Amino acid sequence: MKKILLVAFQGQPMCFIHVLLNGLELKTAGHECKIIIEGEATTLIPEIIKESHFLHGLYNQVKEAGLIEGVCKACSMKMQVFEQIEKTGLPLLDDMSGHPGMVKYIEKGFEIVNF
Repeated sequence: MKKILLVAFQGQPMCFIHVLLNGLELKTAGHECKIIIEGEATTLIPEIIKESHFLHGLYNQVKEAGLIEGVCKACSMKMQVFEQIEKTGLPLLDDMSGHPGMVKYIEKGFEIVNF
């Protein structure tokens, strides 16, 4: 079993879909997988929580599977989606000057894949 951290930075839905799909595939294959949502990708959350969004169902699968580690607090503030994300109940990560740090994941043996 491997430990994989998927970090979504890009704000394009067609990039984000690959984060979600790979997260589910890794979990199904027996690997430990976590997803952090960073940068412009934070702007996708208020959109994909809407039932009408094409990623809504897939996002819910990933969320229910417990794969979402959290969302960057600083980026969600800068991208003006902080309050919307806070309402979702997703953890806001800020241990590295307001952003999610990578050191703790590296020290726990996670491989990091950026999207």
